[in-house]
Amino acid sequence: MAKDPMHFEILHRTSYDYTAPVALGAHTIRLRPRCDGTQQLVDFRLDIHPRPQHVSDYLDHEGNHVSVVSFEGKTLKLSITSRLRIETLRENPRDYLVEPGFRTLPATYTASVGELLTGYLQQQALPAGDPLVKFTAALIERSACDPLRFLDLLNMEIHNGIEREIRETGEPLSPRATLARGRGACRDMASLFIAASRHAGFAARFVSGYQKGDQSRPRRYLHAWPEVYIPGGGWRGFDPTHGLAVADEHVPVAAASRSIDAAPIEGSYFGDAESSMQTEVSIRTS
Repeated sequence: MAKDPMHFEILHRTSYDYTAPVALGAHTIRLRPRCDGTQQLVDFRLDIHPRPQHVSDYLDHEGNHVSVVSFEGKTLKLSITSRLRIETLRENPRDYLVEPGFRTLPATYTASVGELLTGYLQQQALPAGDPLVKFTAALIERSACDPLRFLDLLNMEIHNGIEREIRETGEPLSPRATLARGRGACRDMASLFIAASRHAGFAARFVSGYQKGDQSRPRRYLHAWPEVYIPGGGWRGFDPTHGLAVADEHVPVAAASRSIDAAPIEGSYFGDAESSMQTEVSIRTS
């Protein structure tokens, strides 16, 4: 018997303060969650102060909801707040049957599917002795070239081998840096998982969103994890930060082949001023 959907109520506020009045450039906002067979958006509200002069909403080429906003005049502050209620529906992260041809590594896709997944398969050419190549090769050997076994091993290898740290701003570190440091933020672990998956032949992408987590913790953050395309299962998430296969405790907001294209907010300002940023995330579930 299927259980009831998990209900999330999420508030996400990002505030910028400037040391002198600035003119705001256009800002790209990705805070409205994706909707598909795994989650249903009940309500969404986006509040922006100062009020934008113009708002353009659209779906980008990767299926993400995007708002581009522009402003008039100058300001000392910018506040962007999203409030949403959403139901997540995927109780079992493994509710699929893998297609017969997808049984060994390196992973391969049919020509028609592979063409559609080109952007998610691209990888950097690396020498045989590179740490990422060696890291991936060892997991392929341990998995006996079983694709699903490889993904589970990769997920737990990163979870157990990379110490979690909180780093609220900045691009993900390179996979080589994360392996060398032995620690990283959730986006660093996601990027390492994606790079290793692509070197094993998988199509993989970066996801930003929210995770149920520990409801008693006073401070919450935006989360990040990878998804891999599995024939017969579609895009399936793995969370190396928590050592989980993704199901109804995660809320994907944006997904993209590059992490920058899943960023919640991108923008700029013009003026002789310094800026500071504060974030607030509140997550309630029932």
